[in-house]
Amino acid sequence: MASITQHISVIFFIVSLLCLCSSSSQQELEYEKWISWNKQNYLTKNKISATQSVRGMKVVDVKLRNAEMNKVRVSVSQFGTGDFLTIREAIASVQLHNTKRIILDIGPGVYREKIIVRKTLDFITFFGNASDPPTITWNDTASTTSGRDGRPLKTFQSATVAVDANYFVAVNIKFENTAPHKIGSQGEQAVALRISGSKAAFYNCSFFGSQDTLYDHKGLHYFYNCFIQGSVDFIFGYGRSLYEKCHLNSVANKVASLTAQKRNIATMQSGFSFKDCRITGSGRVYLGRAWGDYSRVVFSYTFMDSLVLPQGWSDWGKLSRDVNVYYGEYECSGPGANMSGRVSWARILTAEEAQPFIGTSFIDGDTWLTPP
Repeated sequence: MASITQHISVIFFIVSLLCLCSSSSQQELEYEKWISWNKQNYLTKNKISATQSVRGMKVVDVKLRNAEMNKVRVSVSQFGTGDFLTIREAIASVQLHNTKRIILDIGPGVYREKIIVRKTLDFITFFGNASDPPTITWNDTASTTSGRDGRPLKTFQSATVAVDANYFVAVNIKFENTAPHKIGSQGEQAVALRISGSKAAFYNCSFFGSQDTLYDHKGLHYFYNCFIQGSVDFIFGYGRSLYEKCHLNSVANKVASLTAQKRNIATMQSGFSFKDCRITGSGRVYLGRAWGDYSRVVFSYTFMDSLVLPQGWSDWGKLSRDVNVYYGEYECSGPGANMSGRVSWARILTAEEAQPFIGTSFIDGDTWLTPP
C-alpha cells in the first residue's frame, strides 16, 4: 500500500512539474511574440518614414496641417482684460465640427470650472503663461451625486477637465482635483484630467490630485516635461502614451501604485511608456499594477527613488495575469531601480527590445506631433 502511495506521489510531482514547465514555456513564447511584433512594427514605421523622406514627402496628418495653417487666438482673463472671463465661455464660442486651430490664451489665476471639450470640438489648445500658469480646479469624486438625477458621477465623470475631442493641446496649464483620499474609503476616485480624444499633447503641464489623478483613457497621447502627482493609481487607463521628461510624485501614505494600465485584450495596441522621467515622493509604491489582463508599461532612463518597492510590479492579486502582462525596464537608475528583487515576470529589456518604446514612433508621433 505504501509503495502504491509513493508511486502516486511521484507521478503527481512529475505532472505538476510538466505543467509548470509548460506554463513557463508558454509565457516565454507569448513574450517573444510581443517583442517580435514591437520590433517589426518599429522597423516598418522607420522604413515608411525613410521612403517618404527620400521622395521629398512630409509625413503629416492632412486635417492637422490644414488646421495649423488657419490658427485663431482668443484670450481668457478673470480680470476682464480678455475676450472671455471663463474658459467655458471661450469653448462655447467655438463652432461645432471646427477645422481650425483655436488657441485659448488663458491668463494667470485660479479658474474654478468643470470643463468638457466635446467630440465635435477638435483642434483646441489651452495656452498658459510659463512664468505664472493658470490653474483649472474642481473637486468632484466618483461618489459625488449629480444634480440632474441624483446618481453618483462615477470615475469617468469626476474629471475637472474632460477632453473627448481629437488634436487637443495644453501648454503651461495646471489641472487640479482637490478632493482628498482617505484610506479605506470607497468612491473617492477624483480625476483632474480625462483625455479620451486621440493625438493629444501636453507640454509643461501639471496634474494634481490624489486617487486617479490622470485618466489616460484612450488614444495616442504625448506628455512632455509634465508634473503628475497623486496617491493611488494616479496614471491609469488604456491609452497609448509616451511620457517624456516627466516627474511622477507620490503623496501616498501606504502601499500604492503609480500606474494602472488597462490593456484588456491581446490585440489592443495600447500601453504607457515613460522615458527620462523621475519618480519621487512618499509611501511605498509599485511602478504599476495590472488593471487589464494584458497591461503594458515600460520605464526607460528613469530615476526611481527609494519609495519604489523591490518587487516593482503587481498583478492585482490575479496570478493568471503574470503570463500576459508586459512590464519592462531599461537603463533606469536610483535606489528604486534595483532589479534583484523584482517579480519574476518583470523584464530587463535589451537596447533592441526597448527601442520601440523610447521614441515618438511609439505613438505615431511623426504624423501629428507639432511644436507648441
